[in-house]
Amino acid sequence: MRLHALCKKTWVMSLLVFALVVSLTPVSQAAASLSVSQALENQNNSVQAVKGYVVGQPTGTSTVITSNYPNDYALALADSANETNTDKMVYVQIPSNLRSTFGLQSRSELKGKSLTVTGTLTPYFSHPGIKSVTSISTETEGTDPTPDPTEPTVPVEDYYRTAAGKTGNTLKTQLHNIIDHHTELSYSSVWEALKKTDEDPANANNVILLYTGRSQSKSTNGGGVDDWNREHVWAKSHGDFGTAMGPGTDLHHLRPTDVSVNGTRGNLDFDNGGTEHSEALGNYFDSDSWEPRDEVKGDVARMLFYMAVRYEGDVSDEPDLELNNTVNNGTAPYHGKLSVLLQWNAEDPVDDRERRRNDIIYSDYQHNRNPFIDHPEWVNEIWN
Repeated sequence: MRLHALCKKTWVMSLLVFALVVSLTPVSQAAASLSVSQALENQNNSVQAVKGYVVGQPTGTSTVITSNYPNDYALALADSANETNTDKMVYVQIPSNLRSTFGLQSRSELKGKSLTVTGTLTPYFSHPGIKSVTSISTETEGTDPTPDPTEPTVPVEDYYRTAAGKTGNTLKTQLHNIIDHHTELSYSSVWEALKKTDEDPANANNVILLYTGRSQSKSTNGGGVDDWNREHVWAKSHGDFGTAMGPGTDLHHLRPTDVSVNGTRGNLDFDNGGTEHSEALGNYFDSDSWEPRDEVKGDVARMLFYMAVRYEGDVSDEPDLELNNTVNNGTAPYHGKLSVLLQWNAEDPVDDRERRRNDIIYSDYQHNRNPFIDHPEWVNEIWN
């Protein structure tokens, strides 16, 4: 009996020691990360770390390319480095500050490598994905290579590196690939963004309205007759995209305008001539066109050139927007009048206010640029 009791005591002590060892054993790094298959099953807007192999770059809902990468904006991860079935891949939207480090155009050697990506599990390209990424690390690094936010952003000329020396449709395609897949805003968040992008440099409490040129309090946004609202310079009915995220909320063509003036402009195409607007002097309109004041003619033209390059219909939920030389385009995805816009681009050169606005949109909001503000000469390379 004494021997039995001793054995029992020894067995209990062994269990306690085992439990203590287990409780002190650190959890492995793998346990802290989801697999790609787990990420595919949990597209619930939660923030998670996902570990997988780089298998290519997504360019559509069911398309992943494995060479000749057009840009640095996205990755496809899978649980196997040799996976070819897109249904078993998760698409990663790469933030601007990590593109040069983890984009496949800049670093094609990453294909086949293991990465851990931390971000929000939510669809991208209408496919299970990871967006709002906060960190990406390689298997060998084990550290987050996120750059110091105080460091300068990518130089403008480096941003357009793949477009250098191109002309015509080739240039248009390269610019589209560069500015495509920008960070999209909700329509409600556009209000606050415009208060920064269009701030009056002489009065930080005001914004400058596009057509009137009036400096007006930021707080007077709304629907009242003398309030300011969100003008779609590429009329949202031209392509019928409304206020949907993407073209309907793209800051590069959204501007603060007087409510009643905006109502008069409506969805008119752009052309010279008409009757001068009584509230927006220097602006003219008739039944089928709108002519903005001289000070912003070039601004308007370059916004439309941007839209015609950014939206090519290569993503299922985006329109293919094009410029033509007519008016009365209605709900067709066209905007005119191209010959007049070319004239306005030449007559009203880019100014510091446009450059400042372009920089703010790039650095603070969408992380893409209007190429025709940085390089207005490219307008003639594409459309002349």
